[in-house]
Amino acid sequence: MSTQIIIKPSQEEVTRAVAKWLIDSIRIVLQGQSTCSIALSGGTTPKRLYATLAETELHSLDWSRVQLFWGDERNVDADHPESNFRMVKEAWLDPAQAVGDPSCVPKFFPVPILPSQPEIAARVYSETLRKEVHTEDPSESVPSLDIVLLGLGDDCHTASLFPETSALEVDDQLFVSNYVPKMDSYRLTMTFSMLNAAKQVAFIVCGASKQAAVEVVWHGPKQTRLYPAQQIQPEQGLLLWFLDTAAVPEHRPGDQAAR
Repeated sequence: MSTQIIIKPSQEEVTRAVAKWLIDSIRIVLQGQSTCSIALSGGTTPKRLYATLAETELHSLDWSRVQLFWGDERNVDADHPESNFRMVKEAWLDPAQAVGDPSCVPKFFPVPILPSQPEIAARVYSETLRKEVHTEDPSESVPSLDIVLLGLGDDCHTASLFPETSALEVDDQLFVSNYVPKMDSYRLTMTFSMLNAAKQVAFIVCGASKQAAVEVVWHGPKQTRLYPAQQIQPEQGLLLWFLDTAAVPEHRPGDQAAR
């Protein structure tokens, strides 16, 4: 695994940097294969990213060759205000479809929602991932997404892999339901196995409230049940951190840091 750290002065500049990196990365992927698969994150900064793509990048490439999956989802209907799918739909997909050009619209695969049966919904989505994600070696037990976008919670959760929850121990499934006691609710999430099989994984982290979490993920102590994001290590891929200045701890890893 190699790591790159990109630091920008503001959330707005982080958003622009991620958008440029994402477009460039998709173009490179599509030079070598028919589709590019991306797992999306929820959160405020990713929402700005999706809106930026809709506002400025709809004609940058053939989006119909891009597959969108969800790294995690709330166990709520698609029209619920907390739905990650609804957020992406309103920020990106609806404006893209309004253009009326099929090449502006990615192919998207939202998580099915069965509020009383989250385990079944997770199993169905696992099957979707196995079927739809392009892989060079069909015998691989875990398909390899081209790009994964992640956020970071103040408690060091990422996707819906929360501290001391059952999903942290799952290594033989792609997507699971995860009961989160502090929220008294289920979340649906990709597992570490699925996330770490990706070719590129990018954390997008902004704001001073994230500084302590970044510090713990970068410098330990290494306790992945307490600090789940420490377990994001794409063994054969590239790990990127896009941060604004406010989110950067005093000490940062020395390898390949960039501004």
